[in-house]
Formats: sequence, C-alpha cells, structure tokens
Amino acid sequence: MELKKIIEKKDFFAKYMIDEITHICKTFEKRDPGSNGEKQACEYMADVLKNDCGCDRVSIESFKENPGSFFGWIYFTITFVLAAVALFFVLPVLSIVLIVLGLVIAFLQFGLYKKAVDRFFPEKTGHNVTALKAPAGEVKRRIMFNGHPDAAWEWPVNYKLGGVGFESHAIICGVGALYYLVLSIVYIAKNGVHLGLIDTASPLFKAALCGLIFVPFLFGLYFMWNKNRIVDGANDNLSGCYMGIAILKALKDEGIELQNTELGVILTGSEEAGLRGSKAWCEAHKGEFDDVPTIILSYDTIHDPKYLMTNYRDLNGTVKVDKDASDLFMEAAKELNIHCIKGMVPPLGGATDSAAFAQAGFRATGITGLNHKLEDYYHTRRDTYDNMNAEGLAGCFAVSVKALEMFDNGAKQ
Repeated sequence: MELKKIIEKKDFFAKYMIDEITHICKTFEKRDPGSNGEKQACEYMADVLKNDCGCDRVSIESFKENPGSFFGWIYFTITFVLAAVALFFVLPVLSIVLIVLGLVIAFLQFGLYKKAVDRFFPEKTGHNVTALKAPAGEVKRRIMFNGHPDAAWEWPVNYKLGGVGFESHAIICGVGALYYLVLSIVYIAKNGVHLGLIDTASPLFKAALCGLIFVPFLFGLYFMWNKNRIVDGANDNLSGCYMGIAILKALKDEGIELQNTELGVILTGSEEAGLRGSKAWCEAHKGEFDDVPTIILSYDTIHDPKYLMTNYRDLNGTVKVDKDASDLFMEAAKELNIHCIKGMVPPLGGATDSAAFAQAGFRATGITGLNHKLEDYYHTRRDTYDNMNAEGLAGCFAVSVKALEMFDNGAKQ
C-alpha cells in the first residue's frame, strides 16, 4: 500500500493534533497520574478512536497504582542521607548503612522504576485505552502506536533554572551523599566501630564540616517536585497520544483500508508515575498479540524537529529496545529526507513507555522529539497547547506514516 497522499497532508494533520490537544487542555481537569482528569482524557480519546478513526474494538481498562511513590523516594533517601550527615560525627558506621539504604531506594524507584516504596503511598486508579482497527482481509501483521495521556507534576528547579540547573542540583546531591559515604568508610577503616564524638582535631572531622555545604542542596531536593501544580502536558505527552490517532483518522478520511495489517493505538496512563500504565497494560495483554509479527511505536514529547530521535536504549540507558522497529523508523525518515537522530534515553533522562513494552517482551521502540538536556518547558507550566511545534509534529507524522507503509509492505517483520 502506498500512503504518499497522507504523507503530503502532514501539515494538515499537525494542525488537527494541535486543535485536539488544545481542546483537551482547555476542557478537562488536570491529568496527573491516577486522576479524574487522566480518566476524562482517556474517555474522550477512546470516543475519537471509535467514532472518528473507525476502530472496531475500543476498551478502557483500569489498574491500581501508588503514583506518589515515584518521587516519594526523595523523602526516604534525603532523610536517610541528612541523618547520616549528623550521625557521622558520633557513629559513622550507621551513616554508611543509612546512605547505602537511601541510594538503593533511589536507584530502584527512580533509576529502574521498581516498586520499592509504593506501599507507603495512597492507592489510586489509573486508566489505559486499547483501540484496534482490523484490516480488510486476514491479519498477517500488526503495528500499534502508543502515547501516555497523563501529565507531570511540575519540577520547580527546571522551571526557574532549566535543565542544567535541575540536573546539576541532582548531581550535587548525589556527590554529597557519596562524599559522606567515603568519609564514613575511611573513618571506620582507620578507627574501627565505636560510639562517641570523633576527634575534632582529625582531618576527617574537618572534612565533614566542609561537607556541610551539601546540606542546603540535599534539603532542597525535598522540593524537586511540586505535587500541587500539574502541568498541561500538551507536548508531554498528548503529542504522543495524537500521533497514532492522527494516523488512523487520516486513513479513514482518505478511505484507505489496509489489506492485512491490523492497526492499534495504546494510550497508557501514569507514565509519569514510573511507567505504571504501560506495565499494567503488558500484564493484562501478555501473549495476546503473539499471533502475528507485531511492533509498537511509542511516542513521547514530539516537539522540536531538530531533536526527532529513535531511542535504541531506554530507562536511563538500561533497557535495549527492538532494533528492527527502531531501524524501521530510521529508514522511513531517511526515505523522506527528514532529520532523525539515532540515540538513547540517557542516565538521568528517565524513560518512555517503550521500556516497559521491551521489558515485557514486546517489539517496541521509543520516538522522542526533545533535547534530552532538558528544555525549560519539560515538566513545567510552559508545556502548554500554545507552545507546541507544528513542524515537529508534521515531520514525525510523515515518518510514522512512511514507517507504516514500509511495514505494511513487508519491511522488518
């Protein structure tokens, strides 16, 4: 099947996406993970997929989660590290225990998106949407487009200082924790374990006093996120949701039916709470799509065309996604002469839902359109419907349609 006619309308469908995203941002409640606003957006887009995109099967599925835990690790880790700073002067061995425990919690909860401290936070209900459109004939292959409908809690430091300030703050805190960990280990190695004030004349005591410069930064990390301000999330990530919706709508508007390729759109909630929706979706649909070759293109924050990227690794660089799916998108971009970078979600870069799909055994890749050296609109109140990039949306739409065409014609199966 040739889809050149749809590709040529990329600007029209970029405007369609912006108009729809504007409607959601203006109409519904804020969409933090597990919120009523997230559910409202899912219900609205499910109706669009059924009524405007011609999907045969559309379902809204709920799942349980503890969204406050994703940044809630901060309360554990920073409290443990601050306590370790104070305890260094009287019981360094306990400082070692607290710092190691705090760093392990941070690594599990924020580095690997595990449920290390979820049980300590209130339970909420998140929502996913699964929509499928059958081909005219027998299903021989399947391609699904993914985005997440929820929006982030604001990051105040990124709003005020941008990504350099935000990441520098986090790094300084990490260095501070390691600084006291090393001091504690050195002290124990030299003096053994005992209770009592360490020698005030020793170099280690003076070094510990100097290290107190880290304390304001550590304390400031308590305010890394503002749980009372939810951003609009127009770019992150209604742009990703509407990439697939726009493709299916374009096909219906043009009266195009694929012969043997089933199409799907997956909207997975609560990505901002640690990929909770995509993880729940993978559990609920395990083995369901093993009948034919199936790939998932997962989109997140499609904004700046110069940063359109296929991420071959995800989840802070720890998860390898499907190479064939990734190559398909890159080759589609090359065919259209649209700039697309081969890259990865780096350490401290977080994750996209493609990581959860890949971990569960699905063939997936993550497509992003932002600078991984965080822009000041990322997770801030500047992520609004009037701060979207039509050129970035149009380019990603064109490449996605080309990837669909190539896949429908037998590529990367």
